[in-house]
Amino acid sequence: MIPGKYRSVSGRAANNVNCGLHLVIQTSSLPEKNKVEFKLNKDTSSFPGRLLQHDLERNYSSRQGDHINLVSSSLSSFPILQRSSEEKILYSDRLSLERQKLTVCPIINGEDHLRLLNFQHNFITRIQNISNLQKLISLDLYDNQIEEISGLSTLRCLRVLLLGKNRIKKISNLENLKSLDVLDLHGNQITKIENINHLCELRVLNLARNFLSHVDNLNGLDSLTELNLRHNQITFVRDVDNLPCLQHLFLSFNNISSFDSVSCLADSSSLSDITFDGNPIAQESWYKHTVLQNMMQLRQLDMKRITEEERRMASVLAKKEEEKKRESHKQSLLKEKKRLTINNVARQWDLQQQRVANIATNEDRKDSDSAQDPCQIDGSTLSAFPEETGPLDSGLNNALQGLSVIDTYLVEVDGDTLSLYGSGALESLDRNWSVQTSGMITTVSFTFIEFDEIVHVLPKLKIKFPNSLHLKFKETNLVMLQQFNALAQLRRVDQLTIDPQGNPVVNFTLWKYYVLFRLSHFSMQKINGTEVTQNDMIMAERLFGILAHVASSELPQYRLISILGDARKKQFRYLLESKGKKPGIINEENNDSKRLVGENTNRATLNYTTRDFYNEKLEEIKEKKKFCKTYIEDLVKEATEINMKNEALQKLWPQMFIELVRDAVIEIRNKNSYMKLCLQQITDQK
Repeated sequence: MIPGKYRSVSGRAANNVNCGLHLVIQTSSLPEKNKVEFKLNKDTSSFPGRLLQHDLERNYSSRQGDHINLVSSSLSSFPILQRSSEEKILYSDRLSLERQKLTVCPIINGEDHLRLLNFQHNFITRIQNISNLQKLISLDLYDNQIEEISGLSTLRCLRVLLLGKNRIKKISNLENLKSLDVLDLHGNQITKIENINHLCELRVLNLARNFLSHVDNLNGLDSLTELNLRHNQITFVRDVDNLPCLQHLFLSFNNISSFDSVSCLADSSSLSDITFDGNPIAQESWYKHTVLQNMMQLRQLDMKRITEEERRMASVLAKKEEEKKRESHKQSLLKEKKRLTINNVARQWDLQQQRVANIATNEDRKDSDSAQDPCQIDGSTLSAFPEETGPLDSGLNNALQGLSVIDTYLVEVDGDTLSLYGSGALESLDRNWSVQTSGMITTVSFTFIEFDEIVHVLPKLKIKFPNSLHLKFKETNLVMLQQFNALAQLRRVDQLTIDPQGNPVVNFTLWKYYVLFRLSHFSMQKINGTEVTQNDMIMAERLFGILAHVASSELPQYRLISILGDARKKQFRYLLESKGKKPGIINEENNDSKRLVGENTNRATLNYTTRDFYNEKLEEIKEKKKFCKTYIEDLVKEATEINMKNEALQKLWPQMFIELVRDAVIEIRNKNSYMKLCLQQITDQK
């Protein structure tokens, strides 16, 4: 007999674990009164966990109980089923043995025509003694104590297998049940979905209330329309998009916390009903509109019909969420790029410092070798400690070239802070900064930049960012107190932060006092985050005041004026001129003013010359020396030639004088001829 019709209807209660099957089996050989229906009875309070239940439970099962006998046999340890002839005729294709307190399946002989067999609510531990029922279509073993699926290999016509509320730990031994239409395994101890890929006709699968942590391995279930996975421990779902007929998916009361863990659902074109209630994801504010936006084909969500207004709102919210994600992604990319750039700048800085250290070491060794043997300066000595060559320097150069393809500097404006990483960032000060941005910057941070390079751009910094009050230095090679003198050319500095990393100058005990003394005209408020007190200013004056006085008193006036700026030149000239006036003319206020100007002038003599500027000055001095030497040599040469000519003239002069007198006497001997000659010369000249 071939079943005539199957129809399944999903249960809709969120707290119900059944799959709500309404199964109708009708055969051509039975009259209409023999039609049997299996359907969900939601009002049954005594057995809330049941998946399927006979609608004839009250009369059919009780009447069968009156006519069924289980007889013990001496030949077997299993009871033998016996039914009356009247029972066999009335219910020829079905048999119900529910609530019979069975611990084993009885031997059923002479019932080969059975199609429906019910063992609900017993104590059966193993499936057996039914291999002869090869026409069986429905087998109900709900609420027993079965630990393993077995004994079903001969039931090739089986369409409905109900094993809910047992002790099964693994899905197995279903290889021959290729016609299976409904498989209920809810309320067991299953931890993994497996061994069901061959069930290509399976329409309903119930795995609720098991121990599943993930959903996968569903390939091959091409007819599956309903999948119940409520009340498990599921954290992610896969392979559901490979189920072409799936319409209803129940995932209530699991551990799903993000849509990414169930993203495959968005690729399912057939899914129309899904539940997520009871999961962490359902508590999120974005839950509903994210699900609706990614699963446009849904008709119901969490047992509630989806309206067009909800879809529209979900679309609007999803667009806003997408914009936020794009912005967040953009910020993440910028942050990562910043991190990589800073790391690259740091690597280049380390390579540069190592290279400089190696060159200095090589030069020291070369000088040491030259001092030991000044006569031995041949090729071998020079190649032993080269300045720019050698395997180490070559490797460093290659590394620098390799890194040059990545960003080698970074300029970042974050609120009121301008951060510069790498020497290339100093070129940004030449940009056309907007008035709003330049006025907003109050803090400038320098990292991985030589302080000598920073000194060159301090005048630009003063012009570009007039409101900058706080300077930060990290990995800038601040190694001596003299370098702080360069900061005096700024407009104003309220705070100064010198990071110990890469700035050895902070190891000097008195460096803060020197800064306060040299930059006293700024009236600094904080150094390295510590408030500056009046006692600090007094201590700074005591420690370094005499130093400035000695430095200024030892310089000649022309040198001192060349050091000062234009404004201080005027002040200094005023101070010098006032010294010549009578004592009674200058009042006490002017004396205080002169004293202050003198102190500022003393500090101004403590300046800083960068290595590059110093080298340029050396080159300039060398050029001047060379020019002077050449000029003097030319003068000496010219004087020597003049002297030699003078000596020659002294030797030749007596003879020349005699010849001149003789020629004159000869010319004027004939007076008339001489006069004519002179007149002729005068005429020719005119």
